[in-house]
Amino acid sequence: MELQDLPRVDDLAGRLVEMGVPGRLATAVARESLEEARSSILNGEQADPSSRAVATAELILSARPTRIVNATGVLLHTNLGRAILAPEAAALATESLVGYGNVELDVTTGRRGGRAGHAQRLLTSLTGAEAALVVNNNAAALLLALAAIAGSGNAVVSRGEEIEIGGSFRLPELMAASGATLVEVGTTNRTRIDDYERVVAAAAVILKVHPSNYRLEGFAEAASYGELADLAQRSGVPLLADVGSGLLDTNVPWLPGSPPSWLAAEPGVRQTLETGADLVLFSGDKLLGGPQAGIAVGRRDLIGRMAKHPLARAVRIDGATHAALVATLEMYAADRGAEIPFWAMVGLEYDHLEKRHQQLLGAVGGKGNVVAGESLPGAGSVPGETIPSPNLHLTGNADRLWERLLNASPPILARRREGTLIIDLRTVDPKDDAHLVETLA
Repeated sequence: MELQDLPRVDDLAGRLVEMGVPGRLATAVARESLEEARSSILNGEQADPSSRAVATAELILSARPTRIVNATGVLLHTNLGRAILAPEAAALATESLVGYGNVELDVTTGRRGGRAGHAQRLLTSLTGAEAALVVNNNAAALLLALAAIAGSGNAVVSRGEEIEIGGSFRLPELMAASGATLVEVGTTNRTRIDDYERVVAAAAVILKVHPSNYRLEGFAEAASYGELADLAQRSGVPLLADVGSGLLDTNVPWLPGSPPSWLAAEPGVRQTLETGADLVLFSGDKLLGGPQAGIAVGRRDLIGRMAKHPLARAVRIDGATHAALVATLEMYAADRGAEIPFWAMVGLEYDHLEKRHQQLLGAVGGKGNVVAGESLPGAGSVPGETIPSPNLHLTGNADRLWERLLNASPPILARRREGTLIIDLRTVDPKDDAHLVETLA
């Protein structure tokens, strides 16, 4: 191709607009592709600006938010947005977005009101806490708590709880950003109550972090919430407990029967408060099953200090998140927690799932096997624990099948392990079974 053969910017951009790229963005991509093509031609190289522009446009469109069929069996898939909202939570969030709402208005007086007030009342009712505060995620809740309560003082934490989670987020760095001074006690695998007792006289807070995304086994020991609460009370130092995943109650009263065995080591928010923690922090989009949010419940004076701190405005939630959280919490308050999508998936019976897997296998000509497998809670919750589930192992080239599923509309994400493509229907809406059959066929 020669310089005079290059297409016009408007012509190339028009082709991209037909693909669905917005006009201004299409023009920018067209110009960039043409500039690269000119440089290649002047250097004596071959150039195809149209192909380059189309490839760029396809990458742009693939990054646009879209619905994914989650066939991985990971209930809280971080890359897919974690918890699915209940339809009524999504509806209330949508209502708040497309019209005006009482985000900070007291409709009984017509005057300005506090943000997330209804969610706070629901949280105190559900957990037994004196007060509550909601911010935009749990890292923000911890940052705000440390800044407001510890200030520039010492925050005592076990070395075994200095966690790093996704995206290279590290607890020590967050503590440093809050202004608090990190005081480490114990060792990576063993921290006893007397380790805390040696330094508590100079402490502003004691912090206990539940290792929600990893698990120490073997020669390991940690001070319990009860031991730390007793020490905190005797010393007049607040105990902050970051329980992470947001299991409201270890009894899981919203599910029939006994609590699932895979939740045995997970601390409940209500129980942690009852044990004596002064402040409990947790996520809204994990085991709570709501939108991304950071929640703090506990003593009224501590919550008050957090609410008045300058950082509180920087990390506050928006109206739509508040609406979705309210609808989720109302379901718990109305004894409808089992209908929240995360818990609905947890509650699916093995035999029912096995029947769906067998039907899928039959629809694709029996090219595979239904085997006893496992689903994962996901999102760094309940590390090392699984939920018994049937899985469909498909025969054929696993990588090629995986790519073909991901290129479907809507895309289907499955698992690959040791050369086998695995589909787990626990995380697939039954309405999408037909789409799976059609795509696999």
